[in-house]
Amino acid sequence: MSESDIDYPCFFLQNIIPCERHRIKIPTLGWVQLKEKGYIPTNQIIKSGTVSSQAGRYYVSVLVEDGLETGNNKPELKDLGIGIDLGLKDFAVCSDGSIYKNINKSPTIKKLEKKLKREQRSLSRKYESAKSQRKNEKGEATRQNIQKQVLTVQKLHQRLANARRDYINKIVSDLAKAKPGYITIEDLHVSGMMKNRHLSKAVAQQKFYEFRAKLENKCKQIGIELRIVDRFYPSSKLCHKCGCIKSDLRLSDRKYICNCGYSADGDYNASLNLRDAQTYRVA
Repeated sequence: MSESDIDYPCFFLQNIIPCERHRIKIPTLGWVQLKEKGYIPTNQIIKSGTVSSQAGRYYVSVLVEDGLETGNNKPELKDLGIGIDLGLKDFAVCSDGSIYKNINKSPTIKKLEKKLKREQRSLSRKYESAKSQRKNEKGEATRQNIQKQVLTVQKLHQRLANARRDYINKIVSDLAKAKPGYITIEDLHVSGMMKNRHLSKAVAQQKFYEFRAKLENKCKQIGIELRIVDRFYPSSKLCHKCGCIKSDLRLSDRKYICNCGYSADGDYNASLNLRDAQTYRVA
């Protein structure tokens, strides 16, 4: 079971849906109370919607026609851009000096992962116990206990997924608020990184693809140019001062030291090189 296994679309709503502040009318079900009130606008037309289930809870997402024209109020952007170096030690190091830590190393996430392991072991023991009780009269009670434990594991997966997703949203929002002239990131070969069995779990937890997709969407909304540098561009091995390429640079070398006397943090040096890259494609 993974974080991607906890979202199941139930059915789609195609017609215009009546909605009030505290309830929404679902076909065949009638009026259904909303736990979160005031999020769905009641003075616009709801064209369609989707009802989904996550870890024992039901959610509705709707498409609203607001009648507003987009693209007219673009903010004034700065001349200088931002280069972003993504990694595992820190999630993102920016050329403007901003550093976004790896949330998976935070005490909150570690505590949730530890609890998840404990609950998954408990679920495994319940499955093993159920094998020996198939012909026993307690089999029905065992199945009910298994379903309860499955729901507990799903809720923990959902909490972890929500925490990581919220962190990515905040990073994208901070980058957009800076209003740079452009943003440059590297085209990471995530599938190749996942083949390393020592790093595959850490790479999957970082959600690089989700970050890039949300950043690309945000840049299109605001009008920021998102530059994608080729994955073979030597951003980490290139000296930002003299342009010399240090071919013997190892992954364990956290500080970049060049023969010209330039020294800087390796990730920060890479972000500067990405910012000033001349070969790129616009997303």
